[in-house]
Amino acid sequence: MNFIHETAELGENTTVGHFSVIEEGAKIGANVRIGNRVTIHADSIIGDGTSIDDGAVVGKQPKPAKTSTMQITKEIPPLQLGKECTIGANTIVYRGAIVGESTLIADLATVREDVEVGSFVIIGRNVTVENFVTIGDRTKIQSNSYITAHSTLEDHVFIAPCVTTTNDNFMGRTEARFDKIKGATVKRGARVGGASIILPGITIAEETFVAAGALVTKDTEEKTLIKGFPAKIMKNVPEEELL
Repeated sequence: MNFIHETAELGENTTVGHFSVIEEGAKIGANVRIGNRVTIHADSIIGDGTSIDDGAVVGKQPKPAKTSTMQITKEIPPLQLGKECTIGANTIVYRGAIVGESTLIADLATVREDVEVGSFVIIGRNVTVENFVTIGDRTKIQSNSYITAHSTLEDHVFIAPCVTTTNDNFMGRTEARFDKIKGATVKRGARVGGASIILPGITIAEETFVAAGALVTKDTEEKTLIKGFPAKIMKNVPEEELL
């Protein structure tokens, strides 16, 4: 048995599985497929042709702990999912996220509030995207990667599995750190290899290739291959491998 609030709007040919909840004011387009035990929270906007798999939670209102670094200081707008998106099983996409068309957010992934995701993006299985993150068009983030708050990934970026980004350089838990939190900036066409670590505030330049397992401690130069712990420039990226 499903619960669909009387104020929710369901488009033509939309289907809903078993034991799902659609809250007040939700606007769901045509030809949408909603699986079993899905929760669509109040006021969420779901584009035509989108698929939401079993157990997914979309439009969830964030509730930070009293000790969280980032607190909610304003009303958060509804979740917006573009047309023909795919939301995987047991994935959570928070209220305040904006997701472009034809984007995949795979099983068990989490996308927080105040996140803007472009079109034709892939966010892989068990990826976490924290708040205040921007992800450009046709970017791919592979399984188990962590995109920290206040990061920017531009168009055509590739993030391999298990990459970690960071945003806090302070060892002590001082108030001063709050004004200096800054994640990674990964420029257009850059590629970051598996299990790499990017330190706070680092900029990965256009078409940089970060080799697997690197520790990136300083800004990179365009079209270079860096590797090591800490990472150093090894050579230029071959011309035939550039966008």
